[in-house]
Amino acid sequence: MVQHHQTVLAVDMPQTGGSKYLDDDGKIKRTGSVWTASAHIITAVIGSGVLSLAWATAQLGWLAGPVVMLLFSAVTYFTSSLLAACYRSGDPVSGKRNYTYMDAVRSNLGGVKVTLCGIVQYLNIFGVAIGYTIASAISMMAIKRSNCFHKSGGKDPCHMNSNPYMIAFGLVQILFSQIPDFDQLWWLSILAAVMSFTYSSAGLALGIAQVVVNGKVKGSLTGISIGAVTETQKIWRTFQALGDIAFAYSYSIILIEIQDTVKSPPSEEKTMKKATLVSVSVTTMFYMLCGCMGYAAFGDLSPGNLLTGFGFYNPYWLLDIANAAIVIHLIGAYQVYCQPLFAFVEKQASIRFPDSEFIAKDIKIPIPGFKHLRLNVFRLIWRTVFVIITTVISMLLPFFNDFVGLLGALGFWPLTVYFPVEMYIAQKKIPRWSTRWVCLQVFSSGCLVISIAAAAGSIAGVLLDLKSYKPFRSEY
Repeated sequence: MVQHHQTVLAVDMPQTGGSKYLDDDGKIKRTGSVWTASAHIITAVIGSGVLSLAWATAQLGWLAGPVVMLLFSAVTYFTSSLLAACYRSGDPVSGKRNYTYMDAVRSNLGGVKVTLCGIVQYLNIFGVAIGYTIASAISMMAIKRSNCFHKSGGKDPCHMNSNPYMIAFGLVQILFSQIPDFDQLWWLSILAAVMSFTYSSAGLALGIAQVVVNGKVKGSLTGISIGAVTETQKIWRTFQALGDIAFAYSYSIILIEIQDTVKSPPSEEKTMKKATLVSVSVTTMFYMLCGCMGYAAFGDLSPGNLLTGFGFYNPYWLLDIANAAIVIHLIGAYQVYCQPLFAFVEKQASIRFPDSEFIAKDIKIPIPGFKHLRLNVFRLIWRTVFVIITTVISMLLPFFNDFVGLLGALGFWPLTVYFPVEMYIAQKKIPRWSTRWVCLQVFSSGCLVISIAAAAGSIAGVLLDLKSYKPFRSEY
């Protein structure tokens, strides 16, 4: 999804104008444009979050649902513009580049905030890994169930246990985790984009088809009616819907890394603002269609995950293709999110224990017909343990919806709002208590309140799920 460039010269060279082949920081000339940056962002954003939007719209209704989506897209665009201004420290054209989100926080804010940012970012990645494991297992089971329904003509309820599917996903991830820099394979990004487009379009098509079959648009202006749920449930679910929508928009975490692939002139900030506008517009239009069509098709009964909670099993081959696309997309996306965390831990380990045999040692495994495969012992063990832990937690907590809402809520405020606003204030040296400063702080506080409400709603949802729950025995 995000390409990194090899450093050719020493990184410490002065940041003056680049040469014909090199940029001002001594790296090979960047070639990215508005379009490649937009493609990267769209690939990053349109993920499994799109599937919970029909449910979220059903909680909010025809009035608030689309308004909230527009609101989140506006917030995302605004904070992304602030963040784009922080790619270079100092001068927007020739200042020192920041290569990652953490670098930007380090050079603009420094101190404790860097540690805080790291903790939030890596916890978020850990959470995403769990969310993806749950989502892929649900999709694999949906394929199995739709075929089983089709065979039995809908007579067999087709209950099944999700554990084997989660374990299968985990095994595949253990294999892929061993490929260093797997997240930088260029074809992975394209594959993910095609897959996410496939399943989102299938969800949209099935929603439209269902509306045609019903002959009317379901749903109400205020969302799910009190009676179908209690008043307290309605409040909690409304909050949780906010978390689900926030999760669907969360990508600021990789924005700086995408900006680092863009060529200049014009300045990277200008290109990135255009790319953000293009990608946020495309994404919002798509989200509106998927969320609203799903709600129009199912009304109050909109499922938590559009392609698997289906009220219909025909055309079942289309459902199967869509769910297979989700699984393929999530396998790649898991690596794109987790590899930066893997690299961070390995780098820290080699700094802490520079003389350790265990961390530095590579084993050579001869493969007939190929070169030797070099496996690092520490990498093998640490990455495998990481995947096993995320898989076990997924088997313990298999609630896709609540989990997605919680992740969205926890990551949304610090990463999408708080740090970009604080960095922008520091970068532009905006004086305290000036009108701009106050406006930015009010904006940030407002988003914090929404985040807390969404987190509370999701936690309430998880607690509700736990009442009727046996560990490792999740059946669907």
